[in-house]
Amino acid sequence: MVYYDDGTRKKYYRYKRRERKWLAVLIAFILGAFLFAVVLTYIASTGILPYTIVDKEDLRQNTPIQQIRTEQITDLTDMIEHATPTVVGIENVGENFLGLFPQQSGGTGSGVIYRLSSDKAYIVTNHHVVEGATEVRVVLYTGERLDAHILGTDPYTDLAVVEVEKGPIEKAITFGDSDLTKVGEDVIAIGNPLGLDLSGSVTKGIISGKERMIPIDLTGNNQADWQVEVMQTDAAINPGNSGGALLNTQGDLIGINSMKIAESSVEGIGFTIPINEAIPIIEELESTGQVRRAFLGIEAYSLMEVPRDRWQETLNLPEDVESGVVLNAVVPGSPADDAGLQALDVIVKLDETPVENMIDLRKYLYQEKVPGETILVTYYRNQTIQTTEFELSTQSE
Repeated sequence: MVYYDDGTRKKYYRYKRRERKWLAVLIAFILGAFLFAVVLTYIASTGILPYTIVDKEDLRQNTPIQQIRTEQITDLTDMIEHATPTVVGIENVGENFLGLFPQQSGGTGSGVIYRLSSDKAYIVTNHHVVEGATEVRVVLYTGERLDAHILGTDPYTDLAVVEVEKGPIEKAITFGDSDLTKVGEDVIAIGNPLGLDLSGSVTKGIISGKERMIPIDLTGNNQADWQVEVMQTDAAINPGNSGGALLNTQGDLIGINSMKIAESSVEGIGFTIPINEAIPIIEELESTGQVRRAFLGIEAYSLMEVPRDRWQETLNLPEDVESGVVLNAVVPGSPADDAGLQALDVIVKLDETPVENMIDLRKYLYQEKVPGETILVTYYRNQTIQTTEFELSTQSE
């Protein structure tokens, strides 16, 4: 329809042009959406664009966690890697009843390979780890088991030496100098806590104290029989660590760990036998199978173990005597027997050193005297103080 009146025709064409314009916009929007959704995705998948399009659901469920993979290598990790093969497990093998049943482990501990010969490897461990063993096996860090032979043990220092065929063993630990260690110095303990399933466990700590004198019960009567000099550390030492290594940060052996002299009721306190104290014991056990100590030939108890009402009634001691060692028996033919000592004598001095209890007596006798030396014994008998001097023999005689 055509209109001739002014204005009407102009308005009609304006309306038509506006309608065509919006239609073009709509088509452009649809085409753009198509390009964005389909064409752009295809182009991105070809790698032309510097990014990829990831579905939001895929991003939430399937994107892997990215890790920074670096291997930490330090002087300490290298040292531990070098030292670990020298620390072994020790199996105390129990009885095999009539050979009918598999042998069972009577207990486990740790040991340290300290010397290699052309065909043998020598291992130091704790006395209590191998005590009472009918057989002993050494378990290498690889898991291989080797039959071992006990060369000697010493209950007073809680040390023992065993040997195995060298076989696959390639290295031994290097010895450090425990006298040079300082309180606060970093140390590393390696052993088998709680059994061989945790073999080669490494703990780190410091030296908490030196020259600690710890009483130990050797006879199981809840009485201290001996005092051992140890270093204290807060490196974790648990059952199974006994006989394991305490190392300085250079990887040198500075102590043999022992649970026998550790307090089970506390945490953060472990004890180790200083290697300078252990070396002469290790050497003697390897060469002779025992530690030669001076021998008196007496069975004795600390005076404090005797009821006080017996001090005057039975022992006939002067009232001012408050300490000493009571002889319960004298070994026939021993140096003490030859010197005339008798049961119920009370020893109060060895040479010029006062003796208050059995720990004092053993400490002086074992650390200050050697077989063949003479000793002056001061003792009470029937309220009279007396002395006798004689030559000491060897404990094993």
